[in-house]
Amino acid sequence: MLKQVIVVRDDLKLPKGKMSAQVAHASVDAVLKSLTTKRGEELVKVWRESGMAKIVVKAKDEKELYKYLQIAKDAGVVNALITDAGRTAIAPGTVTCFALGPDKEEKIDSITGELSLV
Repeated sequence: MLKQVIVVRDDLKLPKGKMSAQVAHASVDAVLKSLTTKRGEELVKVWRESGMAKIVVKAKDEKELYKYLQIAKDAGVVNALITDAGRTAIAPGTVTCFALGPDKEEKIDSITGELSLV
């Protein structure tokens, strides 16, 4: 089974609409990055055919978010870090979230499995 996980900073206390937009940015960006490799193309194809599972979890702050981002990078999992443009609720350049995957569930869980759901 394949899935994608999006890790959101909990300390920002983003309004639901803002958080939803940031999560969507991360998800789409990670998928687009995946499509640049043959392996990624196949993962996205299988992921789409199986329902495009997405899980949103929280990191307590920016430092913790970067910790998990580095683990994802070290594991070779496609990822997409999102910084806000600052047009609404938060300052420009604020790191809000990142997506990892789609990839094998076991691989994703080994990185983010201990984080709590939003």
